[in-house]
Amino acid sequence: MSDPAGYKPATIIRQTAARPFMEGPELCREYIKTARLWLGTSTLPPGARGSIDPGHDHSQEVFYCCKGHVLLYDETQYYELFAGDAIFIPEGLPHTLINIGEETAILAWAGAPGV
Repeated sequence: MSDPAGYKPATIIRQTAARPFMEGPELCREYIKTARLWLGTSTLPPGARGSIDPGHDHSQEVFYCCKGHVLLYDETQYYELFAGDAIFIPEGLPHTLINIGEETAILAWAGAPGV
């Protein structure tokens, strides 16, 4: 079978290949960052508060709570997230995560464009 014209294969990015970094006690892993988007995860132990992300002037972001119970604080208001919830972060809005649950919280995040 021949490849369709212009076919580009998908790419698997293993956790071991993601770029790890810390935001306070929050372990972040950036899986992909291109000019069009970025994607990563945050893992936060119970009772921990991550560092403040100053927001992204030219990008929108979304968080999806995979596991746990967290608050996202935007320096004005708290938003409570449970597993299965998502929150949209508009351009330039500072935010931080606080794990108020009894288990480690895991969130996935993505943004676009990836500048």
